[in-house]
Amino acid sequence: MRADAKKNRSQILTVARDVVTEHGADASMRDIARRAGVGLATLLRHFPTREALFEALLCTHLDALTRKADELEASAPADEALLTWFRALVAFAQGYKGVVAMMAAAHTNPDSALYASCEAVHSAGARLLRRAQDEGTARADMNGDDLFALITALGWAVDQPSFAPRADHLVHLITSAILTSRPGQDARKAT
Repeated sequence: MRADAKKNRSQILTVARDVVTEHGADASMRDIARRAGVGLATLLRHFPTREALFEALLCTHLDALTRKADELEASAPADEALLTWFRALVAFAQGYKGVVAMMAAAHTNPDSALYASCEAVHSAGARLLRRAQDEGTARADMNGDDLFALITALGWAVDQPSFAPRADHLVHLITSAILTSRPGQDARKAT
């Protein structure tokens, strides 16, 4: 890639991150191009679809969440690993308004630019859930799809201004419903 093309791509991503943080997943591609100081055609050469732009923006974060799941799996008790990872994913979703809807749609669409990253996050969560289930610290009647759906629902809720201030409480409620008591410990202490 030529130096000017690399500079344009980097500038587009920097501006897109700010615009998406301000306006969410429905941010205007024209607005991003204008603020980045490039033409819409230049933006579209680098990122032919909104999903391709989001994939570039979110890939680093989603990959970090997948790595975090691996680290937690190796270093923390199963219920704590699941809880810590769940909270990290919700915090990520709060940083990009509207991203959970895109993730939910991409998760079952192999043609989506976000599919691979979303599938990796989904698989990481399912692994953490299975580990907690195997240790008897998570409900046995749910699977990775259920976990992903709950995260998506919670991500949508905390995107709403009326629910955003209650995000921590909502995370606590949902994780309390997922996690069971460890022997000799109240479920609330685990969350």
